[in-house]
Amino acid sequence: MKLTILGGGGFRVPLVYGALLGDQADGRITRVTLHDVDAGRLDAMSRVLTEQAGGQPDAPEVVATRDLDEAVRGADFVFSAIRVGGLAGRAADERVALAEGVLGQETVGAGGIAYGLRTVPVAVDIARRVAALAPDAWVINFTNPAGLVTEAMSRVLGDRVIGICDSPVGLGRRVAKVLGADPATAWIDYVGLNHLGWLRGLRVGGRDQLPRLLDDPEALASFEEGRLFGPDWLRSLGAVPNEYLHYYYFNRETVRAYQEAKQTRGAFLLAQQAGFYEKMTRPGTPPLATWHRTLAEREATYMAANREAAGVGERDEDDLESGGYEKVALALMRAVARDERTTLILNVRNRGTLSVLDADAVIEVPCFVDANGAHPVAVDPLPYHAVGLVTAVKAVEREVLAVAESGSRAGAVKAFALHPLVDSVSVARRLVDGYRAEHPGLAYLSRP
Repeated sequence: MKLTILGGGGFRVPLVYGALLGDQADGRITRVTLHDVDAGRLDAMSRVLTEQAGGQPDAPEVVATRDLDEAVRGADFVFSAIRVGGLAGRAADERVALAEGVLGQETVGAGGIAYGLRTVPVAVDIARRVAALAPDAWVINFTNPAGLVTEAMSRVLGDRVIGICDSPVGLGRRVAKVLGADPATAWIDYVGLNHLGWLRGLRVGGRDQLPRLLDDPEALASFEEGRLFGPDWLRSLGAVPNEYLHYYYFNRETVRAYQEAKQTRGAFLLAQQAGFYEKMTRPGTPPLATWHRTLAEREATYMAANREAAGVGERDEDDLESGGYEKVALALMRAVARDERTTLILNVRNRGTLSVLDADAVIEVPCFVDANGAHPVAVDPLPYHAVGLVTAVKAVEREVLAVAESGSRAGAVKAFALHPLVDSVSVARRLVDGYRAEHPGLAYLSRP
């Protein structure tokens, strides 16, 4: 089978390829096509993957191309991990928002809206090429903002596009570990939107173990989310929020920490990865070892501003393990290609799962996965506090989708102004103007 990775020069591609190397079953991926618009990044990742394969005789063949149609044609699976505007665009998203005193994070708040406005038109074009050149392919979307981009692509591809994220996987694994449960067999009751969800229960043998965790302050303080949010707030919610909800629940503290930091996350990654790709051009650079060192630094500094705002210091070693999106991607491909039925937390169309949203709204929930795709599992209704956030953010996403088609500046202002983390229509107007000045990709916002 053929897997195409869009954004194939991206830094996290070796995680996906490593998962493929461990798959020895019949019907596995035998050819990986890397597509990227940057020839230098493609060359760097090709070298890392060659060393990663280590002469393994049945390792998937790796080819690289800058031609999208060539990459997509005849693919069985298309993994989308593009970054429109690159890390320079992410750094600009943060800078423009912070100048207005609001959050500029990659997927949350003003930064997420700006990134979505740049990305949706490109993602829709990709979906159309897949539909034309590989109509039987399944698209696995990891491109951020993952829920929004998946919904945009689903308007072309229907249920043949499925979004994945490693945040719920990591959260479920950490909670299960604290409770002494096996995350592979525990049932994780998780529901929401991408980067806006709550773990509401963890059942082992049919019994919910989460109340036991919420009653134990010491256990709550022993893992990442417990330290970020604090035991008192988790008990008040009766749930463990996705770490990205820290931007909502502690917004003022987080914005201040971002403003006071030496550099934003996007600026850090821009410098770090520029250094990595520059090193990869030097003769004698060991590709795989260089990649591993850079990855370790990246993981250790993840959400550093939030931990600074919460006063919890550096990440514990136990929290440094990747959330495992590459494992989710592999399990998803196995389930679809070989009918190895499994349950995964995925971004899929709602289909009535959450009554407060329409059928086509993409949500993030546990799904049964088989050869016919991903099927969302029935979940209990959201509490009103969660309904408010979910419906408000979904309304913003819908405005972004509409603006991507209309090119309306007024629609873009509306998208920013309606977001819970943007506190003024005047600020929203200045954000639109600021982002248009920074990003050539937003020049299409030219209509009234």
